Amino acid sequence: MARYRNNLPQLAGDLFLTDGGIETTLIFREGLELPYFAAFDLLKHDEGTAALRKYFQTYAQMARRYGVGCILESATWRASSDWGAKLGYSAAAMAEMNRQAIALLHEIRDEHENEKTKMVISGCIGPRGDGYNPATLMREDEAEQYHAMQAQVFRDADADMVTAITMTYAAEAIGLTRAAKNAGMPVVISFTVETDGHLPTGQALEDAIAQVDEATAKTPAYYMINCAHPTHFAGALAGGAPWLERIRGLRANASIKSHAELDEAKELDDGNPVELGSQYRELRKTLHKLNVLGGCCGIDHRHIEEICKACL
Repeated sequence: MARYRNNLPQLAGDLFLTDGGIETTLIFREGLELPYFAAFDLLKHDEGTAALRKYFQTYAQMARRYGVGCILESATWRASSDWGAKLGYSAAAMAEMNRQAIALLHEIRDEHENEKTKMVISGCIGPRGDGYNPATLMREDEAEQYHAMQAQVFRDADADMVTAITMTYAAEAIGLTRAAKNAGMPVVISFTVETDGHLPTGQALEDAIAQVDEATAKTPAYYMINCAHPTHFAGALAGGAPWLERIRGLRANASIKSHAELDEAKELDDGNPVELGSQYRELRKTLHKLNVLGGCCGIDHRHIEEICKACL
């Protein structure tokens, strides 16, 4: 049975760590090949599964060492039907990959969880298209249908929740939220923002959150910001407006470069872990409910440890 599905412990306000940029870590730090950035593809062989196990153990052990919570985010950001088809997976095979990804996290939790370090298993869902630039926009009903498979598999695999990461426009987030709700799963929405703090479509983050909340009767448990450096969006969070209370999580990029610059980069820009930790600490003065702390592109365990130390 799912352990925390009906009572997500991070909602109580204690500090929870999650992982960094799994794809950039595995590619640039571990030297692994991830076609289409599909980390789930590693589960097809023992060596890849071992690499994923090592990756998640690093963060589980860190959370336990510091006595904070941990959200284990499955390696399924690319494990939806369109991306699976590019890699030659059938619909049944894709469902199995999603199940295996959650099963691995159950093993990690069974090994590392204790009373101080609650470990929440989250099924990660990524966008149907690009996580930086939505070239094709779906209607809400199309998004609901597209994302239903993963939400249902996560439910049946006893994940605690669903987290939609790198959502680039509100309609997809709305459809995905409805798919998770139909599956009986708590859902979190994490939006990609640009250097001006707006979504790639140009919509203000405040307006995107309001649109999703209005269309879904505030179904998301909370919202997150991902795939941008704190200097890109800190200015959009000033003023203490009520909507900021909906933001509980952050998965920033290590680099101050724009998405276009990162796409063209030949080497990984991992920024300054200590400085990033202090920037997270400053953001918590504005985002009073910010307690789920992780990373995106270029972030690895060094950054997460500095963020943890700074925010403790």
